[in-house]
Amino acid sequence: QVQLVESGGGLVQPGGSLRLSCAASGSIFSISAMGWFRQAPGKERDFVGGIAWSAGSTYYADSVKGRFTISRDNAKNTLYLQMNNLKPDDTGVYSCAARRPRLSGLDHPGAYDYWGQGTQVTVSS
Repeated sequence: QVQLVESGGGLVQPGGSLRLSCAASGSIFSISAMGWFRQAPGKERDFVGGIAWSAGSTYYADSVKGRFTISRDNAKNTLYLQMNNLKPDDTGVYSCAARRPRLSGLDHPGAYDYWGQGTQVTVSS
């Protein structure tokens, strides 16, 4: 089992920045990839970005490319999502997810085995 705990959400004005953290614990050795998803009220959970754990390759949704950056600290078993130039459309509950090895893309919620509880991000003036 893997436990994931997000932090760092909050209220920010348009154009502002936030950094989300996702601390992983448990059977971390089993993780092959991690991702960030967000869900706005009344909408489906959408892929934000992901990282292949061993290679460090990162992938992003078109809507956040050039504004969001995924990074990790292996020593702290923590995944980060740096969000810059935030827009009102970025509002939602952001969740991190992790998965065991499998042959599927990173951009679908069903491709992940473990989820954090989520953290609220609100972009508003």
